[in-house]
Amino acid sequence: MTEDAIDEKAMEKAGQILKEGGLVAFPTETVYGLGGDALNPESSRKIYAAKGRPSDNPLIVHVCRLEDIPPIVQEMPEAAMKLAKAFWPGPLTMIFRKNDRVPYATTGGLDTVAIRFPSNRIAQALIAAEGGYIAAPSANKSGRPSPTIALYCKEDLDGKVDMIIDGGEVGIGLESTIIDLTEKEPMILRPGYITQKMLSDVLGEVAVDHTILSADSKERPKAPGMKYRHYAPAGDLTIVEGAPGRVAEYINRELAKAREAGEKTGVICTDETKSLYHADCVKSAGSRRDEDEIARELFRILREFDDEKCTVMYSESFRDQEIGDGSGNTEGQGGFGMAIMNRLMKAAGQKIVQV
Repeated sequence: MTEDAIDEKAMEKAGQILKEGGLVAFPTETVYGLGGDALNPESSRKIYAAKGRPSDNPLIVHVCRLEDIPPIVQEMPEAAMKLAKAFWPGPLTMIFRKNDRVPYATTGGLDTVAIRFPSNRIAQALIAAEGGYIAAPSANKSGRPSPTIALYCKEDLDGKVDMIIDGGEVGIGLESTIIDLTEKEPMILRPGYITQKMLSDVLGEVAVDHTILSADSKERPKAPGMKYRHYAPAGDLTIVEGAPGRVAEYINRELAKAREAGEKTGVICTDETKSLYHADCVKSAGSRRDEDEIARELFRILREFDDEKCTVMYSESFRDQEIGDGSGNTEGQGGFGMAIMNRLMKAAGQKIVQV
């Protein structure tokens, strides 16, 4: 199925499954989602069970019409209207104060609800067929790399989901940006394609949660992806930061030790540095000049390492100041590189080596 050729009968069937409390995996522009009826607490419990997801990790409610938001929140602040006009439909999730229509099973026990209006037309058609509200985290086993193709949904969730809608490969490859609008100052809780600079251009000052690029917080998570290890391959992954030559020298030295110990090795690098590495599996995420390609390839590479049974892996760093057009004229700490590094650090369990 494609966005230009939506199977209406399949949508009707999927919508009925959701209405009856079942689960459907479906494509969005970011990653594949595991959907259930957001207003049915039993559906949300099924999502947590299927993923093996901690029940205090909130789910995102997906809508396909702006007018469907006021009925499930206490208020729609002016900031939300500005952001909706600028970025919806699209890869942005906003956090509101919920009302009683949204069960605590969906919000992880919180009085807030995360809401997104995806741009993918298959996702929109499914939400409409369900009746307007689908709770949907990424369609993977909790802790694993998020799926960018339907095959990875089947690998993780086969037998635990009632239907998988194959909409081809997704466009962005990283989950949506999450911004909290319930406090005095808007704050990014999860970085994504919509960057801090883009949000600040609309709202003015926008803060960033200080734990995004640091060790896991002990606090109760207010948004998906804040607390638990995510996106991880089965093997051991370490990020290495520093000058390119020194990074390659360090990684190759460690790879040699790992191979001597009988490990199967892997490296995540870029087109510019791929020839420097000596591993069993050397995978380029694309050119350092193309953040979008790096983001799109990251989860696929982590999945391929598992497919190829890699046990010890190293990755170059992808901070904002290290990627972009090569002129140093990137968006700094508010750019897309923040989102890439956030996912990579969680995949590595925060293991970073400076050389």
